[in-house]
Amino acid sequence: MEMFAQFSVGGQRMYGMLHVPDGPAPAQGWPSVVMVHGFTGNKVEGHRNFVLLARRLAASGVAALRFDCRGSGESQGDFSEMTVSREVQDVEAAFEYVRQQPGLDPERVMLLGFSMGGLVSALAAEKVRPHRLALWSPALPELWLRHLRGGLLPPVVSDYGGWPLGRAFLQEVVQVRPLEAAARWGGVAHVFHGDADQTCPPAWGVRYAEALRCDATAIPGANHTYDSLEQVEMLHRETVRFFKGL
Repeated sequence: MEMFAQFSVGGQRMYGMLHVPDGPAPAQGWPSVVMVHGFTGNKVEGHRNFVLLARRLAASGVAALRFDCRGSGESQGDFSEMTVSREVQDVEAAFEYVRQQPGLDPERVMLLGFSMGGLVSALAAEKVRPHRLALWSPALPELWLRHLRGGLLPPVVSDYGGWPLGRAFLQEVVQVRPLEAAARWGGVAHVFHGDADQTCPPAWGVRYAEALRCDATAIPGANHTYDSLEQVEMLHRETVRFFKGL
């Protein structure tokens, strides 16, 4: 069963899709996963990755919420307002929404973050206390250092390939400490990354895994967006196995 989802932060509405397994819910409710998209991404993601994974999770008995952070996809707000801390707030709101849904277990809400969504999820984990945490190709603040020419911040809004990138985002992102946050959280986690990723190098995935004290799975030959059917199949299969505790 799939239904539209909406919830608000700071007077701005966020829109998403909630996938729930068919049939009567177990007594304790279905476990669930909140999915956090990447930088300039949305609740669908490349190759429909989030859609396909959410449906696969639902078919295996795990609900999933995929949503657009404020300023992305169909949600309200402007991309120029986007910052890491705002997206952490968005994740908190998404968890609150899921935990209030009938038929879902409020104690078994898990978290998946892709790319910058992985960075955001690592920071949010301390606040939302997910039952399990999975990171796909997680980003580190270094990814945006090249936009600070000579260490100087750009104007209030700069043109990032057609996206209005706010100065506040760059000012904040280089100061966040996702690895330290991940180490403090200390829950059950797993990191997935492509071993040919040139956007968020495999070494970054290893650093996250070390901070989380968890295993990392390298997808052979995969780049940042997992651009083959075989790579997507392995990524989805192993992610579902992790969320189901197999």
